Amino acid sequence: MIQLNLPPFDYKIKEIKGKICIFDAIRRKYLVLTPEEWVRQHFVHLLLNHYEYSKSLIRLEGGLKYNQLQKRSDIVIFDNDGLPFLLIECKAPGVPINQAVIEQASRYNHTLKCPHIAITNGLKTFCFEIDFVTRDFRQLQDIPRRI
Repeated sequence: MIQLNLPPFDYKIKEIKGKICIFDAIRRKYLVLTPEEWVRQHFVHLLLNHYEYSKSLIRLEGGLKYNQLQKRSDIVIFDNDGLPFLLIECKAPGVPINQAVIEQASRYNHTLKCPHIAITNGLKTFCFEIDFVTRDFRQLQDIPRRI
């Protein structure tokens, strides 16, 4: 796998039924190691180790409905009251973070109403804060710290 611009971590990899898999510390199981999963697992460990988010406040690949379609959010962090706080959309390293990707995350957030969105491909990460009253958003310099 490609080296990312995210801190390294002690990952566990093993082959299962002919497929290379990586251990997911949140779901406590091995998942097929795709380029997007590589980014997601790095980002999860960044959230746990650097930003000190609790495992109990992180949901991975949760279902949501947008325009009658079932979709999946990559990572959602909840605040201590159980409200969605930060939506993170992960892409494979080869996928550029462009307007279409930002719009995809925004569509998912239409349902969740997180005040923060982050988009990453492991090489670049962008984070935004959303004001749902004014419908404004501003780019942040960093991921919001643990709440």
